[in-house]
Amino acid sequence: MKHDLLFKLLNTVSVSGNEEENQRHAAEYMKGFADRIVTDPTGNVTGIINPDKEFSVMITGHMDEIGFRVTHITDEGLIRVQKAGGVQAKLYIGSPMQIIHSEVTEEGIVYHKVNGVGVITDDLMKKEKASDTDLLIDIGAVTKEEAEKAVSPGDSVCADTQCRTLLNDCISSRALDDKAGAYVILRAAEKAAAAGPAVRIMANTAVGEETTGRGAYFAAARLKPDCAVAVDVTWASDCPGTDPGETGKVKLGGGPVLCLSGMVNKKMNRLLEETARELQIPVQYEVASGSTYTDGDVIMKAAEGIPMALVSIPVRYMHSSVEVVSLKDIEYCIELLSGFLLRIDETFSFNPLMI
Repeated sequence: MKHDLLFKLLNTVSVSGNEEENQRHAAEYMKGFADRIVTDPTGNVTGIINPDKEFSVMITGHMDEIGFRVTHITDEGLIRVQKAGGVQAKLYIGSPMQIIHSEVTEEGIVYHKVNGVGVITDDLMKKEKASDTDLLIDIGAVTKEEAEKAVSPGDSVCADTQCRTLLNDCISSRALDDKAGAYVILRAAEKAAAAGPAVRIMANTAVGEETTGRGAYFAAARLKPDCAVAVDVTWASDCPGTDPGETGKVKLGGGPVLCLSGMVNKKMNRLLEETARELQIPVQYEVASGSTYTDGDVIMKAAEGIPMALVSIPVRYMHSSVEVVSLKDIEYCIELLSGFLLRIDETFSFNPLMI
């Protein structure tokens, strides 16, 4: 199927700090189009196209997802956790949960899934705002010793939900933020590579965006691209409880979202707009008066400063286990990004004062 890779990434748990299994999926896919694949000590994977070209563009989407990490096992065998990223703890009360336990063996790291449920108590249900440390996960163990045979501190924890198809080419899943973006950069790099780009392309699946931003900073500081495009998700305003007056009117199926922010290079945005017009791709806009709260921020401040643009996929119900996106928007983003990569070259000026 066309989106098999996307579903594989979504269904593989990669809570921030434990991204290795999904990063192996990314590296395997890169073998089909990259001239060179590099990894680094923080866990990034980068597929490089045209490594001998001097002018370089980094495209990046983060592979980590929000969730929890195991901190403690009670005497009764219940699991305590702390948050990894911007989770809304109350959503996990009574939810099917999964814990991914890892073991280092002679053959490498082996992963085991442990099923559990978010414990329901009257006190938790009455709390106006539950915190991550209030949560308990029941895996069926009755003693601490029994639970310790299956789970260890540091293991990843997240909702046990899988990708589902909805009407109008929409899908619902946990972790569309930002595995949808990681998928876009892999597909866009593959498409651009097949067309023969004039620049060095560095397609990076980053770690740690939800917690530290370490992955994108590490990659940008080491690779030192001439410019970068971050692909992430952004709030759709076409669902209940949203206000388009906050950052802009954004709807599912309306196309890629370009960010208007002082962090974003105006000339790169202009080229993205021109590319969209040429390819007849609809675009939308969001406004950020300061930081974009994406990997684009740390990239822009890396090395000696890297010109950056942000392309986002509209998403409903962000930071939940039922995020919703349109596959049309994902395909539009792939087309836009690959087209951009084929149009930019070493003659491009990033200076907004030189029109």
